[in-house]
Amino acid sequence: MASLLWLQGGACSGNTMSFLNAEEPSACDLVTDFGIDVVWHPSLGLELGDNVKALLRDIVAGRRPLDIFVFEGTVIQGPNGTGRFNMFADRPMKDWVSELCQVANAVVALGDCACWGGIPATAPNPVDNTGLQYLKRAHGGYLGADFRSKWGLPVINIPGCPAHPDWVTQILVAISTGRAKDIGLDELQRPVTFFKTFTQTGCTRTQFFEYKQSPKEFGQGTRTGCLFYEFGCRGPMTHSPCNRILWNRQSSKTRAGMPCTGCTEPEFPFYDLMPGTVFKTQKIAGVIPKDVPTGVDHVSYMALAAAAKIAAPKWSKEDMFVV
Repeated sequence: MASLLWLQGGACSGNTMSFLNAEEPSACDLVTDFGIDVVWHPSLGLELGDNVKALLRDIVAGRRPLDIFVFEGTVIQGPNGTGRFNMFADRPMKDWVSELCQVANAVVALGDCACWGGIPATAPNPVDNTGLQYLKRAHGGYLGADFRSKWGLPVINIPGCPAHPDWVTQILVAISTGRAKDIGLDELQRPVTFFKTFTQTGCTRTQFFEYKQSPKEFGQGTRTGCLFYEFGCRGPMTHSPCNRILWNRQSSKTRAGMPCTGCTEPEFPFYDLMPGTVFKTQKIAGVIPKDVPTGVDHVSYMALAAAAKIAAPKWSKEDMFVV
């Protein structure tokens, strides 16, 4: 039986809420079918007060083994490196994190905030938020670039705002069944099982992307027009399986007529690319020249896009509103 401890730092609990909606496997399946012992979770744990402190002290002291440490939310380091902006069980949360990461067999950063700081680490970042092993794309974060768990693994990053619930439960199953070292990680320590392909893979609007045809408004239809050119969809530059492993087994942002916001990438919410415009929809053409699909420069890409738009077949230009 694998033991699991889950703590939250600077978090909105969005990843916990997502996790509880998992289906393949469900959160209950982790316990009943895969033998995971959920030692404590801030929303599900029965222990309170002194009992939680005693539990954490037992784990840190090695009196109770810890296989998987899941951390949701940022590590809050302020003020002035003390961590006292985020107190938990009579200590700065960052101190618990340091000690628990040292005794855990595997460490999982869940959600953008834990992976690389997410929204809270957006400038000016007054409370000094950071991810476990990254601050945005900079390798290091709170634990340092050289950190390895007791099994010799770096932090396993499962990003998203929030992360899809099935990404979470399937990775936890892999770790708990002894396959942690077989989880391939990309250059940002994300499991390649989920983050090797672009969000555009499986998008029902791909044919419109090829012919550079855009919808007229947000939410238009379920597959009419590409949201990349006029609505700033980041699907071609974002690594996630959101159009292959659908949310609620039903849909995704692009299938619902809304652009991908790139929430599995360290730059989300892309404040650093467009200062002062957090969450503002980005028109790719002419606004962020470096943000074009990999393998072509901006000028060449825009020339090819113009030619494709001119050559687009009639059907791609028709207003096919689908509900």
